[in-house]
Amino acid sequence: MELHQLRYVLAVAETSSFTRAAERCLVVQSALSHQIARLERELGARLFERTSRRVRLTPAGAAFLPAARQCLDAAERAAAEVAAAVGEVRGRLRVGLIPTVAAVDIPATLRAFRQRYPYVRVGLRVGGSDALVEQVKQGVIDVAFLGLPETVQPKGVDVHELARDRLVAVVAPDHPLAGEPAVDLDRLAAEVFVDFPVGSAGRAQTDQAFSAAGLARDVAFEVTAADLMADLVAAGLGVAMLPSAYVPRLNGVTTIAVADAPARVEHLVWSRLGRTPAVNAFLAVLKIPGGAHPERQRPGR
Repeated sequence: MELHQLRYVLAVAETSSFTRAAERCLVVQSALSHQIARLERELGARLFERTSRRVRLTPAGAAFLPAARQCLDAAERAAAEVAAAVGEVRGRLRVGLIPTVAAVDIPATLRAFRQRYPYVRVGLRVGGSDALVEQVKQGVIDVAFLGLPETVQPKGVDVHELARDRLVAVVAPDHPLAGEPAVDLDRLAAEVFVDFPVGSAGRAQTDQAFSAAGLARDVAFEVTAADLMADLVAAGLGVAMLPSAYVPRLNGVTTIAVADAPARVEHLVWSRLGRTPAVNAFLAVLKIPGGAHPERQRPGR
């Protein structure tokens, strides 16, 4: 069993496609398929069910996947530790983030990180807070930026609080409320809402606030992206509630303070199982206590 075979299996599992997996791994599809078939013969079990329409893991493949990921992570961690021992930070940094991160300027942070540690490959994954926490626990990603109700604390991971914020109402510029200096939840309850899906942390912040106030509301549109939410609001399809620090990025909408608005807390989380040199370096760039300060890296060292 070889490391590149494990990488191919993970790529197919994550993309559900041999073609996309080959593109990700920078190999021709025939070579990737050959190596996976070779591994399946070695294991004595098929890892994937292949049809003309889809590729999915077999029960054997699902059982194999966590161990394959752990093996690859261990190999990459070992290489990164060796590099760190001789004064270099290498390896991968896999970052998860919610769409409405506002406490940290992500592009600026990544630019600073890249300038200091150019040998680290960075991957970004956008998702909901709950899913990102699970991915950190499972080792799928290394760190994640979350936004949660103030009553919720991430479990099973190391946590650093980044900032606290309150939600504001977001309406179309010609909405009857657009000229108001402030509103309350009772007034907003009469409106049609655009919000995140039920069960998401972004939705929970608003649901909990209305529930605590004994109010019901009509959520007519559920979306996963904040920019799409703003587009629907601008089109007059409803109102929304989003973090005050995030909404200045949106165009074509008006914001209104909410007197009894729910609060949210942004966190950075990472695994309790140990930090790689790349994670330590990222924490240092963010000036988070406990982050190591490896020597500055320059190309050509």
